[in-house]
Order: sequence, then C-alpha cells, then structure tokens
Amino acid sequence: MMTSTTTLALGTSAGTLVATVLSALVVGALGMYTLLHHKQVFAWMKKIQKKGEESAELSKPSEWVDDLYKIQCGLAQKPCRAADFEELTRIGNMIKGVADHMEIIRPELIRIVERVEDYVATDLPDPGINTKVSLPEHRMQLVRAMKQEAARTELARAIITAQQKIKTLRRS
Repeated sequence: MMTSTTTLALGTSAGTLVATVLSALVVGALGMYTLLHHKQVFAWMKKIQKKGEESAELSKPSEWVDDLYKIQCGLAQKPCRAADFEELTRIGNMIKGVADHMEIIRPELIRIVERVEDYVATDLPDPGINTKVSLPEHRMQLVRAMKQEAARTELARAIITAQQKIKTLRRS
C-alpha cells in the first residue's frame, strides 16, 4: 500500500500553525500589558486631579491663615484696643464662614476662630481724656495686657497648627 502525505491547504503545516499561535499569544500579552498600563495611568491622573482640586480648595483658607499670622505678629507684645483688632476680626469672620465647608481642615479652622474670639475679647479699654491712672487700675490693666498676650500666643499656636496641616495635605 502506498501512503502519501498531502497538505490540506496552503499554510497549514505544523511550523506555520505554531508561529501563528505564538504570535497570537505575544499580541494578546502585549494587549493585556497595555490595558494594565492604561489603567495605572488613568488612576494616576485621577489622583493628580483630586490633589489639584484639594490644593485649589485650600488656597484661600491658607492665604487667610497666613494673613492672620502676619497681623497677630504685628500686635505682639503691644496692648491693643478694640480698634486694633478690626483686620483680625475681619479675617477671623472669613475663616468662620468657610470652616463648615472645609471638611479636611475644619477642626483647625474652628480652633483658629475660637482663638481669634478669645483674643479680641481681651481688648483694653480706651483711656479717654484722663491720662492719669490710679495704681490699682494700672495693675488691672497690666493683668489684662498679660491675658491679652497669652490669648495672642494661643492664637499663634492654632495658626501654626493649621498651616502645618495645610502643608501636609498639599504634599500628599
């Protein structure tokens, strides 16, 4: 008996079939790698976008906290009357207005507002026309001035804490 081998169709030999299967596997692997890479890129882009939005959200409160720090530094070791606190009160009110909407730094902002109110409450009375002050009244004013400076120091601590939290949030 005579056996003959014939190819059924053009290109169906074992070598061609193996090459086709291997190239399909390589293309599939490259496709899967590309898909995974694109997922990572999109996740990274979302993270960057979220960070940018948070940074933009923190820009105004950060600016106000910095301004508040400058103002309270200008009032350091200086007996202050109610008029001296106008700018401090204005910025404190702006911070108070946004504190409820700033989930991420709400406790720090609320603490600043409380410290601003405590500091403003220590204003010294206007001396008026009479420049002569009795000794007991002078001592009372010294005590109030020391309380005022202690309140300013507490405000400075609250401001620095908020600044550090904002800086940390911007880095992460």
